[in-house]
Amino acid sequence: MTRIVVLLAVLISALMSAVPAQAAQLYRWVDDKGRVEWRDTPPPANAKKVERRTIGGSVIETSTLPYSVQQAVRNFPVTLYVSNCGEGCDKARAHLVKRGVPFTQKSPQDDVDGYKKLTNGGMEVPLLFVGSERLRGYEAGAWDNTLDTAGYPRQPVPGYVAPKPAAAPAAKPPVAPAPAPVPEGLQPAPPPAQ
Repeated sequence: MTRIVVLLAVLISALMSAVPAQAAQLYRWVDDKGRVEWRDTPPPANAKKVERRTIGGSVIETSTLPYSVQQAVRNFPVTLYVSNCGEGCDKARAHLVKRGVPFTQKSPQDDVDGYKKLTNGGMEVPLLFVGSERLRGYEAGAWDNTLDTAGYPRQPVPGYVAPKPAAAPAAKPPVAPAPAPVPEGLQPAPPPAQ
């Protein structure tokens, strides 16, 4: 009897480990000889004490980023101020993406007065904040040292999604010049014939 229980336990554990993450059906019944059967197929018509069980996978939902990166993001959030400054801003953004650093990208043009307060009146870009640490300009070695100290990865981790580049401001349509005022006493010229 003990051997049957052990075999039954092994069978159940084998079935449960073979079950994919979605729910599966498992049937338990007593056959005509009094034996307990466990199967993933429905029982025969002569089965007694039929039980149907739904088995789900044991999936634990987690964040897409590892815990160490979540801690770095919480303790030392990264903000990159860039504009259309050319190669310097492009390299700065690419550096963060290459390392897999989650960051917020902002344009100093969105809030000029606020940006001037951050930089003590300057408008230089790129400007990187890692927590309260401020790095002016792009220098790969200094950026790497600061990001390493904050606990950010050297390479993108599974689940990392790079922020999209900020959209360039829409070009304003040219304004048509206003017609010249007509001196008093003169009639305006008639519109051209079509």
